[in-house]
Amino acid sequence: MGRILQSGVRLRPIDLARRHGLSTQAVRNYEEAGILPPAGRTPTGYRTYTSLHAGALRAFLALVPGHGHQMATSIMRAVNKGAVDEAFRLIDESHVQLLDDRRTLQTVESALRGLRPITASGPGTASGTGTASGHPAASGPGATFIGPLAERLGIRPATLRKWERTGLLRPRRDPLTGYRVYDEADVRDARLAHQLRRGGYPLEQIAALISQMRAAGGLEPLESALRDWHGRLSVRGRAMLTGAAELEAYLRECG
Repeated sequence: MGRILQSGVRLRPIDLARRHGLSTQAVRNYEEAGILPPAGRTPTGYRTYTSLHAGALRAFLALVPGHGHQMATSIMRAVNKGAVDEAFRLIDESHVQLLDDRRTLQTVESALRGLRPITASGPGTASGTGTASGHPAASGPGATFIGPLAERLGIRPATLRKWERTGLLRPRRDPLTGYRVYDEADVRDARLAHQLRRGGYPLEQIAALISQMRAAGGLEPLESALRDWHGRLSVRGRAMLTGAAELEAYLRECG
């Protein structure tokens, strides 16, 4: 909408703000943050903007949906400082993150294909025989303690304890030591929770999904969440294309 501006046309902050549904304070904040190039000044000290500033604002607002506010800000700062290669590197980082998120989603889907419906199990016990470290070994196929499970997932034991408090996990306690024992179902739930957290899902939503899966004995709630995840990644990918087009237009205007 601002593309019809001629390069010599001077804009007041209110003119630039109205074109994008912003406040004049937001425009000033964007300038101070380096998202917009420095404004010109009238003899009386008032800010004036041009089509170049309008292009910068269009580029920034188009970058935000695909890259996020912080990354879009860093990209525009780099461009406005003349560090275009740095801006391209930041854009590459966002694309790498998007690719990593897609791979994470594929990993979750692969894990789901191997899941069995959760069934009730007996309390079980931990073996009283010692391991090489002197700790008792968890009994049952796939059973493990909090330290090895946290290490396997690349997270802290405190994270697993937090997930337990929110209902994501329900480990039993070894009757001899009081240690948490995670059986196969717990390990599976921890893996899924870890992957969904990487996908941006809040703990409360993940807990509800796993609870529904346990109650229903099926994966439909989780499969619905993954379809939504697919959709959000697609929207983000298209937003990156839109942002790239606006940034390219701005770079051409910058010369």
